[in-house]
Amino acid sequence: MKITTSRRISQIFFLTLFLWFCVATSLGDDWRQLRGWPVNWIIQLDPLAGLGTLLATGALYAGLLWGVATVVLTFFFGRFFCGWLCPFGAMHQFFGFLGRLGKKNKEKVRLNRPSRFQSLKYYLLIFFLAAAAMDLASFVSPDNAILRGSLQIGLLDPIPLVYRSVNLAVLAVIDGPLAPLSASQRYYDGAWAIGAVFLAALFLNFVRPRFYCRFVCPLGALFGIFSRYAIFRVGKSKAECLECTMCEKNCEGACSPASQINVSECVLCMNCLKDCRHGLTTYRVVPSEAGEVSAPDLTRRGIVLSLAAGVLTPPMFALSGETSTNRHANLVRPPGAVAEEEFLKRCIKCGQCMRICPTNVIHPAGLEAGFESLWTPALNFRIGTSGCQHNCIACGNICPTAAIRPISLDERMGRGTFEDKGPIKIGMAFVDRGRCLPWAMGRPCIVCQENCPVSPKAIFTTKEYEPVRGLSAARFEMSGPDEIELADTPLEPERFATGDFYLRFRDAPDAHPLSIIGNDVTRIRFAGPASQDLDLPDQGLADIVILLQRPHVDPERCIGCGVCQHECPVKKRRAIRVTAENESRSKDSAILL
Repeated sequence: MKITTSRRISQIFFLTLFLWFCVATSLGDDWRQLRGWPVNWIIQLDPLAGLGTLLATGALYAGLLWGVATVVLTFFFGRFFCGWLCPFGAMHQFFGFLGRLGKKNKEKVRLNRPSRFQSLKYYLLIFFLAAAAMDLASFVSPDNAILRGSLQIGLLDPIPLVYRSVNLAVLAVIDGPLAPLSASQRYYDGAWAIGAVFLAALFLNFVRPRFYCRFVCPLGALFGIFSRYAIFRVGKSKAECLECTMCEKNCEGACSPASQINVSECVLCMNCLKDCRHGLTTYRVVPSEAGEVSAPDLTRRGIVLSLAAGVLTPPMFALSGETSTNRHANLVRPPGAVAEEEFLKRCIKCGQCMRICPTNVIHPAGLEAGFESLWTPALNFRIGTSGCQHNCIACGNICPTAAIRPISLDERMGRGTFEDKGPIKIGMAFVDRGRCLPWAMGRPCIVCQENCPVSPKAIFTTKEYEPVRGLSAARFEMSGPDEIELADTPLEPERFATGDFYLRFRDAPDAHPLSIIGNDVTRIRFAGPASQDLDLPDQGLADIVILLQRPHVDPERCIGCGVCQHECPVKKRRAIRVTAENESRSKDSAILL
């Protein structure tokens, strides 16, 4: 079997495995839904995710130790991850193949010539690692809120990027109309931007093959640094060469195998071994006889500028105060999320928590919460099938970096050994009395109170009777023991038979309002036989009143689950909304003494 055939089989296998992991990252009873599949394994093989979180937090989540194995194998074989395992790399290689179709060999060779802009990915790597490592400055000045790190590698690291793109854009499009992957159609706020970045990265392969891998990928840059020390490498067995350049026509890394090969750029596609007509290109443990370029083409100025930008960016993020006093009130994190500053040092924006959420309320945050929080998980209670279910802990148990720490049901609900601490609160609901139907518009509604899942309920109501506009002081005469006839006020038949309307007699102010059970144009029937128990007047003035149960939130019981907000019948800007106040993870958010 040819080595290029083996490489294709490996790429197809790992791409299929990755897609399966994405499909399997969903809760349910079906065989294809989560059943102990190691759905984070490819993320865990990414050493950049582990290195970034290590620099930002000083700790390494156990699962990310898989990245050490990837690094060790890179020292043996070179950039095997890029050419043989990376699912995003496989997608780029396929789109690059489509872009080369119909082109002559001379044009293919031209497109695969090295470019000085390939060093850009190394500068991006330096920038991201410097920004993450700024947290080390906090040891020098622990009380300085400005000196802190910021983990932003997930924006361009290909593994979190492809997980996020497939989970939130590709599968969301397929889900429902084309394949029933979830119980209901999935929606994600801002998914268009994630999908646009994903498609742009793929279609740039029609400009240059493996455009993203060559010019942007910070993970590829990290492997490029390691691979310069690799034991096995591609090179020429003889210095003499006809320089036909056929070995460059399908070169995926633009590493110039026809002359002095750039070891750091070689992605081990092995196409040069297949295309060399004279059998001079080999894969072996000795350096190329034609010479090698072992280090990336970086300038001192570029390195200094990248370091400076990485060092200065986190303090500039901190100046906005978006992790402290100026934090966006609507930025509600999932249950189990660590404190905000620590959260931003851990989250790699992979979208796994959003994919697994059974009610589809975890969404990628937009720029309204600041650039630092872009595409991190935030709860959006307007979309999905419900709020954050009180008995669900899926997101914390899927997070690969413990930005959302794994919690138990007992801890989530405040049971057993956690009874003294109480349930985890992710926020608190506030009633907007200017939009609430009972408060602002005199319309009966108790949807939020009925759907509150907390026991005892965190939403309680107060009862008040208000006169119906235009129907107060109506003159009546008793026409039966439980019926009155209005003198000059025509009514819409059965309008007041909903159970929310009552009669209140002006001449019996101490009598409790009587429930209306039916009406026609002139007559009203009320619950009776009241006239035998109450001293009601035979005639006089009566008011038709409506019973309003006006909601209030108990801050000691509200956990911020958002079920009330999701179910509120005021559908645009809800009349009850959850914000991050009173969340358990931050003492600064507490509103109760």
